[in-house]
Amino acid sequence: MLQRMVNLLKGEVTGRVESGFPERVLNLCAEYGVAFWNLNWESPVAFTFTMTRRDWKRLRRLSKNIDCEMAAVSWRGTPFFLGRMRYRVGLWATLLACTIGLFFGSFFIWDFEIEGNVNVSQQEILRALEKHGVGFGTYGFSVDSPELRNYMLLEIPELSYIAVNVNGCRAYVQVRERIFAPEIVDKKKAGNTVAAKDALVTAVQPWDGEKQVLPGTTVKAGQLLISGVVENDFAGARYLRGMGKVYGRTWYHLQCRVPLTVREKTYTGSEKVQRALLVGKKRINLYIGSSILGDTCDKITNWSKWELPGGVALPVTMVTETLRPYEVTEQQRSRQEALALAEEALDARLAGYLDEGEILSREVSSEVVDGDLVVTLSAECEEQIGKFVDAP
Repeated sequence: MLQRMVNLLKGEVTGRVESGFPERVLNLCAEYGVAFWNLNWESPVAFTFTMTRRDWKRLRRLSKNIDCEMAAVSWRGTPFFLGRMRYRVGLWATLLACTIGLFFGSFFIWDFEIEGNVNVSQQEILRALEKHGVGFGTYGFSVDSPELRNYMLLEIPELSYIAVNVNGCRAYVQVRERIFAPEIVDKKKAGNTVAAKDALVTAVQPWDGEKQVLPGTTVKAGQLLISGVVENDFAGARYLRGMGKVYGRTWYHLQCRVPLTVREKTYTGSEKVQRALLVGKKRINLYIGSSILGDTCDKITNWSKWELPGGVALPVTMVTETLRPYEVTEQQRSRQEALALAEEALDARLAGYLDEGEILSREVSSEVVDGDLVVTLSAECEEQIGKFVDAP
């Protein structure tokens, strides 16, 4: 396979030899080391064979004194291809223009690669970069990374570090998100712990202050649980933080309505694919008409950035839009499906109410009302109900 590729790069010629003594040509090849292959005898006085372009020219010179006729039947390879192309001025001009465009285009930024972001989105970082002069098509050598870093850290306070390194036509953006220090508690400022919701107290754990309720006590939302004001006969009143944890049993009754008749999409099976090119920020549609078929149509868009071999980014993106029309039909949902959806939603809502706690028991009931399934979740929980508030 490798030798075949080498021969094509050199150029191959399939020649035909006709002579009264054709073996003389083969003897010349053996004497002067002219390599050939694919020997095929057409008759006792004629045969065809294949050799490289250089050996073909050499053999023609050596066989001038031999009574034979030599003719090239076919030829293939790089030299012959370039020879056919040498008069196509438009092709070479286009190739030259593309080469010049790629050379000068490599001085501009056509692609961004962002690393290290978790909570800060790439879109937010790209918008901030563009706001400060680094965007699609920016001259790469004009990017001042230290100065840009100062502006970006002020623009996005969630970042503690950012570096923009330009390599060719791609900008590598490395960021590190800030880890904020926890809020410092002012221990000198008095406060109280009150009940966040109605509950039956099961445990009181005062850290600082004096507890005002005992286990087994029923409390209302807002009721004082741990007081930050402590009085005694010797020192008088002392003002403390009044912090701690209070656990209690709570009860929840949550409801959810799920319609048994739903409107669902039914795709017609037909699809329409449209393509467009994004050259820089300009969109060039490769289709005629609008990209929207109506309200009852889904549009799925895929972006494919063009790159040269080696990962060299080009300022061209192929946009493929797949349009899938559908019809809206009414479907009947089974009671089991509706119950499963309602339970999932109610469990998620209950989990949102429980900051620090667990579910002790739960009971689910359901009934059909006006075509809807009404699901009720009754749950008994144990959770931390204490909420710290500053003293007035």
